[in-house]
Amino acid sequence: MLIYLAVLLSLLQGISLRGAKMVVSLSALSMGATPFQVGIIGALFALFPLFLAVTAGRLSDRIGVKRPIAGGAALMALALLVPLAVPGLAGLMLCATLVGLGHIFFHVSMHSLIGAYGEGEARTRNFATFSLGASVSAFIGPSLSGFSIDGLGYAPTHMMLAAISIAPAILILAYPRLVPAHVAHPPERTAADSTSLFASPGLRRTLIMSGVTLTGIELFTFYFPVYGRSIGLTASSIGMVMSSYAVAAFIVRMGMHRAARRVGDIGVLTASLFVAGVTFLAVPFVREAPLLALVAFLLGLGLGCAQPLTILLTYNHAPPGRSGEALGMRLSVNKLAQILVPVVFGGLGTAFGLLLVFWANGAFLLAGGFVSLAERRIAARRDLAAAVAEQDEEDT
Repeated sequence: MLIYLAVLLSLLQGISLRGAKMVVSLSALSMGATPFQVGIIGALFALFPLFLAVTAGRLSDRIGVKRPIAGGAALMALALLVPLAVPGLAGLMLCATLVGLGHIFFHVSMHSLIGAYGEGEARTRNFATFSLGASVSAFIGPSLSGFSIDGLGYAPTHMMLAAISIAPAILILAYPRLVPAHVAHPPERTAADSTSLFASPGLRRTLIMSGVTLTGIELFTFYFPVYGRSIGLTASSIGMVMSSYAVAAFIVRMGMHRAARRVGDIGVLTASLFVAGVTFLAVPFVREAPLLALVAFLLGLGLGCAQPLTILLTYNHAPPGRSGEALGMRLSVNKLAQILVPVVFGGLGTAFGLLLVFWANGAFLLAGGFVSLAERRIAARRDLAAAVAEQDEEDT
């Protein structure tokens, strides 16, 4: 029951977040913003999460997840209404900044809740199930926002997304027993310096791969609308193209835990990064909406399972009692990438065109695939050494 509640809450929050990113970027373009300015606004979604992700993780470790989930959802709802009161690019910038602040407390706490529910293969299955909600929201958010923009306009779309965003807070406050009571961790497990988490090689490599994955997802989220506008697509067409990504992500996540059982979590992650990298290289050659939908579908197959797998690997590599903190550290790395990528790639897009943006990101994802491949080889050697040691013990 808990897993399905988490899926519902994540679905509602994901719809509002995905919708917010699309409506903000298209609204900025409608005001005459350049790709670089859209990139700056996109980076603001990650400003507070960059500095507060670890704090949010420690907070969920210390007080539990109920209040951070409810408070984060409520703040996102208020943030989505800001452009109605503050017109122009300034309102969009403030909206993006506050949405990111609310999202980080919701996001880290939700992942801590799922990670604490089950062990081993059950945990992998739980994260795969949980990620299905994100896939559905990635389908509904852009398409719903696109049709709403074309049919109603930008202001009603902001109000609609705010109403969806506040729903998780209402559910948590109305039915507080739905979420289990918090179990406090021993003080010595939570007092360590967060930088000590980097002492674990496995966690360090996982954080790198997570940042690379997030780079691909964020560039898709922000620059597909820019690219779509540049080739004359309507908001609803752009929304449907982006939603095809979510369809593929949903399909691949349904079989994620079975694939992980065959080739391992790291093996699936390695394959996903290589598929996404090659697909990004093909984006600038496609200019028709149906073919773009196919490209987005292939990206969904590549990146769809990468994000939940990096969450799972982070949780598994985290020291006892510091899972929320480790997940917060993962998000800090992600948000650093999320800030740098829109700014850097937006500058490249303004100076040299969008072709270079997609090619550079494709190369970045392929590099991440090689890092993941190295992690897989290290894990295989470690498992072999453990098997040999166990055999030696049996022989003696």
